[in-house]
Amino acid sequence: MEDFLAVTEAGASRRAVVWRAFWASRLVVFVSGVIAVAQFGVQPVTGVYDPDRLTAPSGYFVNLLLSPFARWDSAWYLAVARWGYGPQHGGPQMSPAGGLPRMNFFPLYPLLIHILAWVVSSDVLAGILISLGSFAVALTLLHRLVELDFPAPVAELTVLLVAFCPMAFFFSAVYTESLFLALSLGCIYSARRERWLLAGLCGALASATRIEGVLLLAPLLVMLWPRRRTPPRAALWIALVPLGLAAYLGYLALRYGQGLAPFHTQSTYWMHRQSWPLGAVWSGAKAAFNGLRQLIQGPVEPYHVALYAGSISFSAMQDIYLFLFLVVIAVAFIGGLRRLPPAYSAYTLLSLALPLSDPVVLSPLGSIPRYAMAAFPLFIWPAEVLIRRRLALHALAIGAVLLGLFTAEFATWVWVG
Repeated sequence: MEDFLAVTEAGASRRAVVWRAFWASRLVVFVSGVIAVAQFGVQPVTGVYDPDRLTAPSGYFVNLLLSPFARWDSAWYLAVARWGYGPQHGGPQMSPAGGLPRMNFFPLYPLLIHILAWVVSSDVLAGILISLGSFAVALTLLHRLVELDFPAPVAELTVLLVAFCPMAFFFSAVYTESLFLALSLGCIYSARRERWLLAGLCGALASATRIEGVLLLAPLLVMLWPRRRTPPRAALWIALVPLGLAAYLGYLALRYGQGLAPFHTQSTYWMHRQSWPLGAVWSGAKAAFNGLRQLIQGPVEPYHVALYAGSISFSAMQDIYLFLFLVVIAVAFIGGLRRLPPAYSAYTLLSLALPLSDPVVLSPLGSIPRYAMAAFPLFIWPAEVLIRRRLALHALAIGAVLLGLFTAEFATWVWVG
């Protein structure tokens, strides 16, 4: 009876922590985005990037309330949810290439939007609800996973750091971030509990959400390798992980004859370029140095670049803060090497190596902070250090301020890495 009460109390405490982290952080996102748009309006890029008004489907007030949740790539996920991948329909800034650019956006998230939209009668609302629900699940799983190796305070602060990290507005936006995080955590947590079938299924769904999902093979294999009593079929269940990606590529090949389109569109339409492993680190350092030099010399006007999806503005400050993000990420990764399970470090390294080896031409470190959020082990070691040095409240306060600032930029259609 005492054990049962202890488990019940622990569950209630976990739910309370997740609840507070979830709602407090989402309140920061909502209020910051709405106030920014009401006060400053939006950049004119909206009409170029989203001519079908997928992210702004209603009148002024409703669109104001939706502003912190649907911007930039949200339009592409909503286009896939509404029209699929075929060339016969519209979508953000379509060209003679038809639906080819949309094939860069993997199917599970837009499919869920399409299904839920039947119930709520709104693609945007469906996407927001899926993102919010997935984020709540992700925070719960993260707390349980960290508790397997660390005391409860570390698990609690890890959840809070994820919820209030500067780019955490993506977790409630119509993006794949929260769904992918929930599935990847479900995969690894199931493997830690030796539920290999569930781990394989979560991994397969993750690889149908983003191409990085196939990287979950690495931590699963690392966890499986030293286990002598693991049933042989565990390896078979792990092999399910890449099936999500394989199914999507097979669908594109059979339906449209474009089985490798997700790889081709990166360089053709999104200005990614292949480089040597981790080549974006050097390119990003040079861009940050040049940006700092320009900033010292005087005010620098943003430069506008015409991409397939529309016009995007870049600035010297973006290259600087993206490099600072990379430094923080590197410190968190190195610090966790000795404290975290080897499987976590392997997953983190691969998760970062992929975007750092396939940078955006004009902003080498673009989207690195967003990709790093899915590498959840990056938050565990800092949580332990902050608790030990009694700096947790300071870190959360800084995170909340930066979260509000970056959300304001995102909501007003300023490009945020």
